[in-house]
Amino acid sequence: MTPAVLADLVRSTALAVLADRGLDTSVVPESVTVQRPRNPEHGDYATNLALQSAKKLGVPPRDLATWLAEALVATDAISSADIAGPGFVNLRLAADAQAGIVRETLAAGERWGTGDAMAGLKVNLEFVSANPTGPIHIGGTRWAAAGDALGRVFTAQGAEVTREYYINDAGVQIDRFAESLIAATKGEAPPEDGYKGAYVSDIGAEVLRRNPSALSLPTEERHQLFRTVGVELMLGEIKSSLHAFGTDFDVFFSELTLHNSGTVEATVARLKDSGQLYENEGAWWLRSTEYGDDKDRVVIKADGRPAYIAADIAYFADKRKRGAQLCLYLLGADHHGYIGRLKAAAAALGDDPGAVEVLIGQMVNLLSDGKPLRMSKRAGTVLTMEDLVEAIGVDAARYALTRSSTDSTLDVDLDLWSRRSNDNPVYYVQYAHARLSSILRGAGDLGIDITGSEVDLALLTHDREGDLIRTIGEFPRVVRSAAELREPHRVAHYLESLASAYHKFYDACRVLPQGDEETSPLNVARLQLCAASRQVLANGLRLLGVGAPERM
Repeated sequence: MTPAVLADLVRSTALAVLADRGLDTSVVPESVTVQRPRNPEHGDYATNLALQSAKKLGVPPRDLATWLAEALVATDAISSADIAGPGFVNLRLAADAQAGIVRETLAAGERWGTGDAMAGLKVNLEFVSANPTGPIHIGGTRWAAAGDALGRVFTAQGAEVTREYYINDAGVQIDRFAESLIAATKGEAPPEDGYKGAYVSDIGAEVLRRNPSALSLPTEERHQLFRTVGVELMLGEIKSSLHAFGTDFDVFFSELTLHNSGTVEATVARLKDSGQLYENEGAWWLRSTEYGDDKDRVVIKADGRPAYIAADIAYFADKRKRGAQLCLYLLGADHHGYIGRLKAAAAALGDDPGAVEVLIGQMVNLLSDGKPLRMSKRAGTVLTMEDLVEAIGVDAARYALTRSSTDSTLDVDLDLWSRRSNDNPVYYVQYAHARLSSILRGAGDLGIDITGSEVDLALLTHDREGDLIRTIGEFPRVVRSAAELREPHRVAHYLESLASAYHKFYDACRVLPQGDEETSPLNVARLQLCAASRQVLANGLRLLGVGAPERM
């Protein structure tokens, strides 16, 4: 019995109890809370439903708790129900009801943990979106891991997710990049505020290799060539790096196409016609303060050129036109102002601001020997995805970057994350999966069949068995919370709890028969519990885009 099923049982029982006494059943909430007590001696689960409802009914909470406890104990699923404090009900599951979690997990397999909380929702998930002017820096790498994991938990909850990368290929940054490439091929210093590093020389050389006469072209034509080919080459490297990191996108959307197609111009005209723009000192301003933004925003500058927000507004409208019901933007720490302006832009277009959601990711620091690293060998300035992967590998990098809430600054200790020991969180979780795989291979070598439905899982009555089973049962709720709260790090924390519960179980409960011992029904039941544990570890690691090795 999973926590969700138990919550349904508590609710239905409460409804019956109140109806039998002629009391108002409408006070029972649609969603009933059942939680695992911090102290296992207090029971397997606890509910505060009596405390929630008693005042509305005009009855003492402990009286309501007593009625509820008596009715729950009368069911086959509950072995005991005790009243605690002002009206909590502490519950212990019957052995067979608890064991049902193992059966459900094995039957569901890779589907265990999935749900339909977001079924039918079309999500446009935009993340990374680094300028195609250099390798992905460590902040973008954090979004590559966490954003991809968020897309996975959304999908696990039934959402239709489009992973989108917005290519910022218009504007002065691209012009500076082109001029930096030209300078590198000439052996000159980059322009002021230009780009430097080995990658600039490499890309410049490749542009020249493809177009040997590039440097002899007229200035404007030469600039355009290095601009176009340079961005193409840089974007190709970015895509390759992301793919090697395990992050792939459904759509790479060019900002330049919004301008070249006339979409930006048409969107601006639409806002003018609807009175959402006003002219002041030669510039056109969006009335964004009327929709909660902290200030009005310039959309068309006094010189007639569109400001960056003009493309942002057109881009949002395009996403909605393509069917996105939720446009979720994962942006860097310097983009806090985008929350208000994007919602205001949606409202100004006559759209629902609720269709816009912005998550802000904080900075990432890499540490080695306790000291922060500053420079990249290849980029010459900031640390990159390749630097991190080279230091600790893809699995550790993804896990480390997904393990913490994205709204907090993250320090990644390279020495810790490259260590093959249990104080390395990803090693700890992966090792649990590998150890379980070894046990199950051992069972196969002994000819033990654990696939039968007749296995007596009610034999799993040891405290460590119960704790492991209940931890397995929490997984669907964890995945749903991770999706609804936009917090994939909850999956990582859960996996560490599951690995801990498994290791404690393994230390206390002998799984395989020893020596000449006959295989007992308890051995087989424990092996099914091991199989269920391995399945959940694999499912959780897959949601984080991390491998589940069978040998380590």
